[in-house]
Amino acid sequence: MPEEKNTKKAVKTSAPEAQSVASVDATTDTKEVKKRSKKKKTVSNGKIFVQATYNNTVITIADEDGNTLCWSTSGASGFKGTRKSTPYAAQVATENAMEKARTFGMERAHVYVKGPGNGRDPAMRAIAQSGIEIESITDMTPIAHNGCRPRKRRRV
Repeated sequence: MPEEKNTKKAVKTSAPEAQSVASVDATTDTKEVKKRSKKKKTVSNGKIFVQATYNNTVITIADEDGNTLCWSTSGASGFKGTRKSTPYAAQVATENAMEKARTFGMERAHVYVKGPGNGRDPAMRAIAQSGIEIESITDMTPIAHNGCRPRKRRRV
């Protein structure tokens, strides 16, 4: 009887060792698969989307098909709280995004502006100063046309 207990313990200890060896092999295989070289895209024409809200400004740069290449925000540029909504924060965020866009070789772009925030005009100026030729500017701010049906009048 004591011999049976010892064999059971031996089987239990050998099973986790086999699992750990298998897990090590699995991790080394996945590391070899992940070693791929990425090639940078070169995009001469693109789209620049500027979303200016009351709290932040988001600049997204995409290729002609709309696939995002890079982006930047006022918050990502180091501004926090109410300073994110300032025109200067929008200008700095746009400059950061345009530096990233230069690595893709962008020369011309269509600009789409959306929202009522303070960062609209400074973002446009920063795009113009970056050296990228602006082909068109489109305002895509959503405008409510008459809105929802109002509630019925209160009876007195």
